[in-house]
Amino acid sequence: MTGGAGGRRIGRRTLLTAGLAGAAGAGLGIGTGLSLDARTSTDDGPRSAAGSDERSGTVRPGPVVRDTFVSAARGGVATRWSLIRPPDVVGPLPLVVALHGHGGSTDALLAEPWDLPGALARAVSVDGVAPFAVATASGGTTFWHERPWGEDAGAMVLDELLPMLLARDDILVEPIGMLGWSMGGYGVLRLAALLGPGRVAAVVASSPGLYDDPARAHPNGFADEAEYARFSVMGRQGDLAGIPVRVDIGTEDPFFAATKAYVDGFAPQADIESHYSQGGHEIGYTRRVMPGELAWLGERVGRE
Repeated sequence: MTGGAGGRRIGRRTLLTAGLAGAAGAGLGIGTGLSLDARTSTDDGPRSAAGSDERSGTVRPGPVVRDTFVSAARGGVATRWSLIRPPDVVGPLPLVVALHGHGGSTDALLAEPWDLPGALARAVSVDGVAPFAVATASGGTTFWHERPWGEDAGAMVLDELLPMLLARDDILVEPIGMLGWSMGGYGVLRLAALLGPGRVAAVVASSPGLYDDPARAHPNGFADEAEYARFSVMGRQGDLAGIPVRVDIGTEDPFFAATKAYVDGFAPQADIESHYSQGGHEIGYTRRVMPGELAWLGERVGRE
């Protein structure tokens, strides 16, 4: 694996990607009506916008394992999961665990418009990214942490999915990478901190669903101030010390202000890289920034 000093940028870096502004333009679904007041509107993950994605060419995706296990951590829920490999790569690969947004699922991430198998194939076969495998699991709408009735999608990932995957002979041992969108962007920041730098090589939070006010946080994850205080990542940036972090978010995203405040809260010496560019909470923005995110993960996690 890579991930030594030569492949990392130490210290905070904020990139205002002005070059994407022209590509953003009209038709991206900017101003979709999503609100930080999630008690009156829902965060169902980045939304689709017709005509907003411009991908070059079609690449044959690699093999995808799809299966289901009964999750004790989620109260006996039959939980769909998948393992995606890039095409034409043999042998065991490093692992990146990907978490979906609110209302998302494993099946949604595998299909259009997300198409993770295709995105991974293009990254490795076309862009030359060092290969890794990507695992997903359906975690419901509970924000990847324990809820009052006991369901805990975060524990499902850490205590059930991850040990199962790392026991496979086609997956290398830790450290892993983590990648999440919207609710899953929040989730990877929290779960990576729980695992620590010995087990996590890098984490990417894409359009993360972050709240800086418990009164406006989504009730599916933060029913009251006590639950917010227990599980919010705001003010806990130091828990990610030693783990390279990348955050991408559009400047028209309703989560932008809270996410920028979160990024600004890292210590000056932290290995944090943030990318702000025009776009909203939508799949068009997500797919524009995903190639860069996969390349960044490949530098830190991928197999040489």
